Amino acid sequence: MALALDHWQAAANRRRLLLFGLAFLQTWLATHYFLKVLPANGQTVLEAVLTGLFIILFAWISLGFWTAMAGFLSLLVGRHRYSATRLLDGVDPAMPLPKTAIVTPICNEDVARVFAGLQATYASLERTGHIDDFEFFILSDSNDPDIWVQEEQAWAQWCDAVGDTGRIHYRLRRTRIKRKTGNLGDFCRRWGAAYRYMIVFDADSFMSGETLTHMVRIMERRHEIGILQTAPLSVNRSSLYARIQQFGNHVYGQLFAAGLNFWQMGDGYYWGHNAIIRLAPFIEHCGLERLSGKAPMGGEILSHDFVEAAYIRRAGWEVWLAYDLPGSYEEPPPTLLDELKRDRRWSQGNLQHLRLISGWGLRPTHRIMFLYGMMAYGSSLLWLLLLALSTAELATRAQETVSYFPDHYTLFPSWPEAWRPEWVIGLTVATATLLFLPKILGMIYITFKARARRYYGGIMGLSLSVFLEALLSSLLAPVRMLFHSRYVVATLLGRETGWGTQQREDAQTGWGEALYQHGPGTLLAMAWGAYIFWLDPQYLLWVSPIIIALLLAVPVSVLTSLRSLGLLAKRLGLFLIPAETHPDRLLEDLHRYERDNRTLLQDGFRAAIVDPAVHALHLSLLPKRAHVPENTQLYLETLRETALKEGPNAISQGDQLALLRDADSVAWLHRRIWASSEPEILAHWPLPGY
Repeated sequence: MALALDHWQAAANRRRLLLFGLAFLQTWLATHYFLKVLPANGQTVLEAVLTGLFIILFAWISLGFWTAMAGFLSLLVGRHRYSATRLLDGVDPAMPLPKTAIVTPICNEDVARVFAGLQATYASLERTGHIDDFEFFILSDSNDPDIWVQEEQAWAQWCDAVGDTGRIHYRLRRTRIKRKTGNLGDFCRRWGAAYRYMIVFDADSFMSGETLTHMVRIMERRHEIGILQTAPLSVNRSSLYARIQQFGNHVYGQLFAAGLNFWQMGDGYYWGHNAIIRLAPFIEHCGLERLSGKAPMGGEILSHDFVEAAYIRRAGWEVWLAYDLPGSYEEPPPTLLDELKRDRRWSQGNLQHLRLISGWGLRPTHRIMFLYGMMAYGSSLLWLLLLALSTAELATRAQETVSYFPDHYTLFPSWPEAWRPEWVIGLTVATATLLFLPKILGMIYITFKARARRYYGGIMGLSLSVFLEALLSSLLAPVRMLFHSRYVVATLLGRETGWGTQQREDAQTGWGEALYQHGPGTLLAMAWGAYIFWLDPQYLLWVSPIIIALLLAVPVSVLTSLRSLGLLAKRLGLFLIPAETHPDRLLEDLHRYERDNRTLLQDGFRAAIVDPAVHALHLSLLPKRAHVPENTQLYLETLRETALKEGPNAISQGDQLALLRDADSVAWLHRRIWASSEPEILAHWPLPGY
């Protein structure tokens, strides 16, 4: 069985030829009918451009459809020969494992939740009996003083609770360069040689101990694998929007993951988290160069994961997607606007791949994956252009004067070609089928598994949930189209976006924020709809789904963000997932640890100054400073005098950071506050226990 994945490349080539051939044939037929729909059959410049856009977009949809179809068939058949998890067959569970580092880069995240996920993972590993084979690294880039100290508290409390400081490590980086890639690169330089594998977590990741040990065993049995990526399931959110996304991820995501593995095989994806990496080749081959020029298209590579997968594959190592390996989890954004804010960062990172797609030695599959990532956002701009040019075509035709006798010497009139609505309807139905059939296939696959049906609320609950999810997807698609188009244009025009911390807690969208974000799209829809109605009321019927979706964007964005509606849907048996209907020990531990952490963690900056235990912990973790320049010393003395007399709120967050980084200042403030009897000082710095 160790050779189960051998000779996969020939099979992959056949499958890719089949997949792309089907997509090409489907696109060719659709284009044939599209040309018949056009008044001039594509003979004008405007219609030629429209046809080109249609070909690109339909091919994109068709490729996704056939990927989902391949995944559906793969899941029905079961684990096929080229599934990485087949390497687990016949493995001895007591097989010793090499030392593996679980690495979690964080930056100003929710401390209680981050450590709860790691603690639940640790407890699950303990139950496997392999906890000694893993070590945890929390690598912080946080620059919020309260969060920094809370991270130190959470780390110390965790170590104390399990009686283990040797395999749980915390480090705050003083110099924050290259974001997450810089943090991971720093780990590789400092500690990479001590471990054979690194499992990368995001701040919202958590995994079962059994899954982690399985990943290591797969890597041990197949030495050609450089990266093994799991397909994490979305869980643990309560807002209506997040619950719908979680449901879709469970029902449809597995189809696409299996389909991607069907044709990518060892040329697979790396998504940057919930994956295991063979450290030696990663360190040797996956260092990321800085792109020439300024951001956003130049500078640091933002979407590093696709690039690292391409580079390690270029070096001859395989990248596999373990689509059928359970026990890997993450959390979705709680609201539509939070997802769109994240998409703005991702769109900029993916568009940078334009600079890399022609790079030396990259495999064709990874060049396609670069293009795939760019199309995830670029397709929105193409759809918008298609709609704009279609409107322009309508306006052009509406202004034309029909001439029945263009040639004065003919006896017979030249009749304008009649519009064929049946062709339009057929083309629309075909496109809708490609978009929505994968959702039906996901539901069909679940209904084949009686146990899974119970996990999703029964056949009625599952069917109604799929219908409502498809309806919401239809309402959200035009909204995403506008936002993604704006992001792509802004990036191409050289406007850089920020890279702030992602919102990971349930948070409601206010009406004011929704109106500010979606208002321009609503006004655009009103103006566009009125113009089309003036040109041709019949055409308005065909674009009305898009216009209605944009008109409803504000209330949909607000209402779907509500946690109360999400919980109501849960009580009604809608959008249920197995993690809710049959929660396992891992999820129960996560919730318990998160509750405990929120109770234990204190106000960070104030606690580091006043609380003796937190103060001593913080001082013990500060690096020693050999020399402090005189001007810096004067600056710190002024800061601590101000903080002492006027309290922590009197100085900025940056000034608080400066004090926290200086052991002498922290100790000086601690001594002065505890020795003080002045009511004004004690009012600003209340002592614990008093």
